[in-house]
This record gives sequence, C-alpha cells and structure tokens, in this order.
Amino acid sequence: MQSPTRIELHRKSQELEISFSDATYHLSAEFLRVHSPSAEVKGHGPGQEVLQHGKQHVGIQTLEPNGHYAIRILFDDGHDSGIYSWSYLAELGKNQESMWQNYLQKLDDAGLSRDPDTQIIRLG
Repeated sequence: MQSPTRIELHRKSQELEISFSDATYHLSAEFLRVHSPSAEVKGHGPGQEVLQHGKQHVGIQTLEPNGHYAIRILFDDGHDSGIYSWSYLAELGKNQESMWQNYLQKLDDAGLSRDPDTQIIRLG
C-alpha cells in the first residue's frame, strides 16, 4: 500500500484530510471513531463487533505516527487504541458512503442514536 502524500487534521471541522497520489479523502472524526480498527470496536473475531453510538460530537485530540505504516488517533472521548494503517484509511475513504449508510442502518435497527443525549424507545 502506498503511503499518503499528506495528512491534515482540520480542528474546527473535526475532519481528517488524507491525500494519496491518486485520491484525497475527508473523513469526519465521528466516522473514524465508529469505524475504529481497535478490538474495542471490531471485537476479537467475526460477530464480536460492538456498535458504537452517541459519537456525533466526538472530536480528535491528536494524531500520532505509528511507524511508517499507520497513525494512532486519540479521540476526546478517551478512545485511543485504534491503529489506522494507510491501507485501512484508503479503504475508509473509498467506501465511506456505503459504510456510513450501513452504520446508520445498524443504529436504526438497534434503536440507537448518533446523539449521546438521545434515547429511542420503539413502540409496537
């Protein structure tokens, strides 16, 4: 996998801009947080994923290089265990729209919200 040519954290919009030689992606802090590659989110095997919710206002505190192949993102909700490889970041960028729609559907199916201050009760 090719390395990015530029990585920029836009603090005001809480968006990570990552450029590769063939594409540039804009990934929100919330999108990155709910798709963290950490075991806390992905689990330790298929079917062990933990659906993240209430992360609409999460922010990125800082980015840390992890060797020459990845970055670690430290979020303001305390999550800091995901190592985002260049290939994973490119995958997130390329599939962002479908992954986001899938995430929103899973939230809806589970009766959960992106907003940490919202509780959903299903009737009937």
